[in-house]
Amino acid sequence: TMTVERSDKLEIHVKGEGHGKVPVDDSNLVVFGVKTAFKHAGEEMPPLRFKCHNRIPFARGLGSSSAGIVAGLLAGLVLSGKEVPVWGSETFLQMACEIEGHPDNVAPAIYGGIQLGMNNGERWISSRVQTPHGLQAIIFIPESIGETKVARAVLPETLTYKEAVYNISRISFLVNALNTNNLYDLQWATQDALHQPQRSAQFSHMKPVIEAAMEAGAHCAYLSGAGPSILALTSSAAGDVFTQRQEERNEQAVADAMAKAAEANGTPGRIFITEPTQRGAHVLQATPSFSDRGRIHLFREAGEV
Repeated sequence: TMTVERSDKLEIHVKGEGHGKVPVDDSNLVVFGVKTAFKHAGEEMPPLRFKCHNRIPFARGLGSSSAGIVAGLLAGLVLSGKEVPVWGSETFLQMACEIEGHPDNVAPAIYGGIQLGMNNGERWISSRVQTPHGLQAIIFIPESIGETKVARAVLPETLTYKEAVYNISRISFLVNALNTNNLYDLQWATQDALHQPQRSAQFSHMKPVIEAAMEAGAHCAYLSGAGPSILALTSSAAGDVFTQRQEERNEQAVADAMAKAAEANGTPGRIFITEPTQRGAHVLQATPSFSDRGRIHLFREAGEV
C-alpha cells in the first residue's frame, strides 16, 4: 500500500520489504511512475511525500518492480486529475509497458487476476483468464536475491523448433486448465523448456523444492519469473481458511515440504501462503473525495473514497 501527498520536497518513507535497500530518491520506480503520469498529463510532478508499505519481496521473481510502477502511475494519474481510456486503447497498460518493457507483470498488477498479454503490432493488449475458485499460492522465497539481468544472461538467443512446440503445447494446456477448472492438467501445463532448465545451474534449490511440492500434493510448481522464488499452486480452500478442516486442505503440507527441501539443499528462505486476487491497483482513499456525498457514495475496502 502507498500514500502520496503534496509536500515541500521529495520524501520517500519505506516500511516492510526492502526497507533500507530500495532507493529513496527519484530513481525509485514508484516516483518514476508518478513522473510518467504527470508527463502524460502535460504537467511537471510537484514535490511529494511517499509512504510505502511494501509487502512484495524485491528481486525475487515476484513482480515487485511492476507493482511499484503501476502504483506510481495510478497515484500520478489521480493527483494530476488525468483520466485515460481503457476500451480500445488500454492507455494505462501502454504507459506501464513503456516503463517495464512487457505486460507480463504490469497487466495483472493493473487488472488483477490472471492475465495474458501481447503486442499486436500497434499496441499492447491484455486478456483475462479465469482464476479457479480456492486457488492458493505457496511460495518459497530464498534470502538471496536474483537479478533479472543476470538470470536473462543464461538464456540462449535462439530456440529450436522442438523447444518452441514444447512450450506452445503447454501454454495451450495451461489456459484451458484454468478456464475449465481442470487443475489436474496444471502439472503438465507448467512444464517448461525455455528458461527453467537453463536456470537450474544458477538455482540449485529449484529442482528439489519443485519435486517436494509435487510429492506433497501441489497441482504444480515452477520457478517464479526469473527466480529465485519457487511457486506452487494448491486448491480446496472454501471460505475463510480458519473455518475449514486442515485435512480438507494441503497448503500447509506443501509449504512444509518445500521448506524442508530448501533447508536440505542449504538454501535459507521464507514461505508465503497467499491467494490470487481479482482486483488490481485501486485507490482506497482520496482527499478531496471521489464520492458525491449527497447522492452517490463510492466504497472501497478502507471505507468511502
